[in-house]
Amino acid sequence: MMKLTILATAILAAAGIAWVSVVPNDSIDSLLDSAPTHTISRGELIVSVTEQGTLESANNTEVKCRVRGSNTITFVIDSGTDVKAGDELIRLETLAIEEEISERTKFYHLAESQVARSAADVERAKLAISEYEQGRFVTELSTLQKNLAVAESLVLNAKNRLKHSQMLAKSEYASDLELEEKEYALSQAQLTLQLTETQIDVLKNFTKQEELVRLTGALKAAEATWEADVERALADKKRLERAQEELGLCTIVAQRDGLVIYPDGEEWENAPKIEEGGTVNKDQTLLLMPDLTQMQVKVGIHESIIDRLESGMESNITLNREVLSGEVTYVAEVAKPAGWWTGNVVKYDTIVSLPPTAEGLRPGMSAEVEIVLARHQDVLTTPTSACLEIQGEFICWVKTRSGAERRVVELGDSSSMFILVESGLNEGEQVILDPLANVPGAQQEAAASLRGSREQEFGFEDL
Repeated sequence: MMKLTILATAILAAAGIAWVSVVPNDSIDSLLDSAPTHTISRGELIVSVTEQGTLESANNTEVKCRVRGSNTITFVIDSGTDVKAGDELIRLETLAIEEEISERTKFYHLAESQVARSAADVERAKLAISEYEQGRFVTELSTLQKNLAVAESLVLNAKNRLKHSQMLAKSEYASDLELEEKEYALSQAQLTLQLTETQIDVLKNFTKQEELVRLTGALKAAEATWEADVERALADKKRLERAQEELGLCTIVAQRDGLVIYPDGEEWENAPKIEEGGTVNKDQTLLLMPDLTQMQVKVGIHESIIDRLESGMESNITLNREVLSGEVTYVAEVAKPAGWWTGNVVKYDTIVSLPPTAEGLRPGMSAEVEIVLARHQDVLTTPTSACLEIQGEFICWVKTRSGAERRVVELGDSSSMFILVESGLNEGEQVILDPLANVPGAQQEAAASLRGSREQEFGFEDL
């Protein structure tokens, strides 16, 4: 319930008392007869709040900067321009990106050449394994097998010679020295045979495995080097392609026909301005292309009544002397930052939608928005100017045949002009407007209440 305050000051009240004390009774009656009144009646009480807002589109196509880092604007289209699809909207400085493309191209070509070299190393490593298994190993094994056959032949030959010498020695045709030579030749042939057999065994079971491990490791190392070179080349290629893509993104064209406007930044935001020579950053909104068939009004609602607002409330929007119907579609949960630019007044952003049939609307237009907070049907109402709040009670003065009758009333919801009467007044009764000016008793009561409150404030009530 909206609180009413005493409109008179102590000086006015004191002056009223002094004035009443010297006014004759017939003058008082004349004052009451001429006092403006209002007849209490039943009707509809509409409680609303009115604020100024700004028109905007509910569906904006954002044109954002997609180039990394900070970029300088070399051209930007004027805000409010109607464009066609394909028209140039904004252009960014390209010198740094062109230099980057040159560097990235060089790095990419070097990486590609390294990939070719490492790929050749992989093929060589694969061939080395096949060359060993089917070439060097077979050759070495064949050589040892030939040596083995020779050694076996020598052993057999040495045995035959020793046997022949032993037969001759029995007949004393061979000396002991000759016999020893034959035995020594046999032992040497047997050692050569054993050595050759050992060499074949080592070649098959150890040398071959060791060489294959070495060659396989070399192949894996070559493959790892090749994979790293490929990844490096792909990374350089992506960097080059990204730089080439960003070069194309430096020129932004309209994707569809429509209106182009600059985004509005709030006072507390420190976003770079959209202007030629200005610097913008990646993902910053550069331009907006609003959908003019889906318009809405953004207003700031004072924190004192924000709890009464909710989506779906009906609204009346005045634009260019034309009144349109709308409804509340969004109420912010958090207030906008308050500061010197708002007079330290805390307000909450509220969105009011407009009907799609509205024509000739453009973002940035001013609008007066009346949001209907409540509709009270068939209720008693009285003008707010007919009531005073005195010592926590609401007082009205009813005009009767015998004079002004003081009434204590209970009040409810209120608009800027009228307030709902819950009890204390009846339909058809006439309440006196502006009682401080038209009811002497109201002047005296208000002055006494004001004087008592001041005595309590300064601690004089016990003196």
